[in-house]
Amino acid sequence: MPPFTLTVLIDKQHDGKLLRQFLQEMGISRTALTDIKFHGGALCVDGRPVTVRHVLHAGETLSVVFPPERTSDWMDPEEMPLHIVYEDDYVLVVDKPAGLATIPSRHHPGGTLANGLLHHYRKQQLDSTVHIVTRLDRDTSGLVLVAKHRHVHHLLSTLQQKGNVARTYEAICHGVIVDDQGTIEAPIGRRSDSIIAREVRADGKPAVTHFRVLERLRGYTHVSLQLETGRTHQIRVHLAYVGHPLAGDDLYGGNREMIDRQALHSRQLSFFHPFERRWLTFAAPLPQDMARLMETMRE
Repeated sequence: MPPFTLTVLIDKQHDGKLLRQFLQEMGISRTALTDIKFHGGALCVDGRPVTVRHVLHAGETLSVVFPPERTSDWMDPEEMPLHIVYEDDYVLVVDKPAGLATIPSRHHPGGTLANGLLHHYRKQQLDSTVHIVTRLDRDTSGLVLVAKHRHVHHLLSTLQQKGNVARTYEAICHGVIVDDQGTIEAPIGRRSDSIIAREVRADGKPAVTHFRVLERLRGYTHVSLQLETGRTHQIRVHLAYVGHPLAGDDLYGGNREMIDRQALHSRQLSFFHPFERRWLTFAAPLPQDMARLMETMRE
């Protein structure tokens, strides 16, 4: 399996610059440099090994060869259908169905999206483990952003902190929301009687959710949501807090009369591609169970 390698042609702007400084500007962390030095990677200029003290010259070709990644011993590749919306040498965008866990856990050690992606990598002869950038709950459907290498994950996580990874969700909640749009700002923390459930509490972490009504239905509201923060179960907790729990979300006060999972879908994903240097946007249609609920409530 060929190692993950970044190749850069040095231009006049970086002529005379130390390689160490240039690598920092590329977003390569000190941890990554240590791995490159001691675990099978390489820094080469025009095919010759160099150190970070090398002085760059315009016209040189820099190759940063990353060491192979070790897959966790407890995660096995599993063949499964994957709805891959986009893929290149650096990232994947997958439309995840409801009912599929994103990563293995004690309750779901296999049969997860990560297991399926690992099998996909092996078919491609890609020497990497799975790096989920935008994780979804097991019963939330929609778009998931995946990095194909640890360094790509690092870059995307940095971009995410700067607001350069954006997701728009759609949900169906109980009751009719009166305001056409608004913001829910309330801190979220772990519920004292549960290791899973969260709640709005004064000592929680700040959480901000923006919503916009798309359609008012009979006893339900179809809403679009965007997050400023990424707290666990944030949309579910915030909508329940304002009296409009998600349909199907029995953990937070919804009921399953019309749908047997929380009616929440990651509808649109936008991110600034760190290598193509441009914004990419993808959309995934509402799954059948949510569309069917809406159609029923229009009748």
